[in-house]
Amino acid sequence: MRPIFILIILFIATISANAQNPSAWNNKQCAVVLTYDDAINVDLDNVIPALDSLKLKATFYLIGSSPVISARMDEWRKAAKEGHELGNHAMFHPCDGSRPGRSFVTADHDLSKYTMTREVDEIRQNNVLLKAIDGKDKRTFAYPCGDLKVGDDMIYPHIQKDVVGARGVGAGMQTIDKVDLANIDCYGINGQNADYMINLVKRAMKTHTLLVFLFHGVGGGHSINVGLRDHSKLLHFIKDNQKDIWVAPMVDVAEHVKAYQDGQAK
Repeated sequence: MRPIFILIILFIATISANAQNPSAWNNKQCAVVLTYDDAINVDLDNVIPALDSLKLKATFYLIGSSPVISARMDEWRKAAKEGHELGNHAMFHPCDGSRPGRSFVTADHDLSKYTMTREVDEIRQNNVLLKAIDGKDKRTFAYPCGDLKVGDDMIYPHIQKDVVGARGVGAGMQTIDKVDLANIDCYGINGQNADYMINLVKRAMKTHTLLVFLFHGVGGGHSINVGLRDHSKLLHFIKDNQKDIWVAPMVDVAEHVKAYQDGQAK
């Protein structure tokens, strides 16, 4: 029994070491994903020029019905060609209006009144729209308002074949073996300064984890906002430390996580 016990201990230690191994993140200390929600003008006016100037790639979660999609489609197409992901944020951004603080939810797009069929249909319709823009078959999803369910039924199992993974709104950083592709954690930014965001990156580097940022407005354009200068300082810190940070669109990171968890990558 003693040799078997020792082998079990060594096996567990190996799994733990591999989970903490920075090589798990594309041979970097950690992975950082920059995500921007809701398809707003500042994405194209402020964010993409800043990212492109540093050759950093990000994910933009687009609401298909946003007027900024139809009015500036060529610019979104150009962003996709430059390596940014156009992620799925549903066709109409339905949120559960029965929850506290949801007075902004309209009757037409109240998730608490949806059937699962309607929810899935609208997500798939948005996938079709996004493919018409970027020509791509793979992308990730972000839950509007972080709502994971229609009634008591979890959404992700119904769209698992349509997306590579789904970002939620809960805060956290996980090692690659612990990332939940059905509800990827992130840190929502609303007024925090550059030091706060940079310290999150430093923590991810130290713990060899996945760090996802959730932005809305950058330099305005949304009630949830981060200052242009603070955002710029974060981007420059990431760029200056790219030898230790794998920064990539969510679709690339999610595919890597899935391959790792399925035993196909190291």
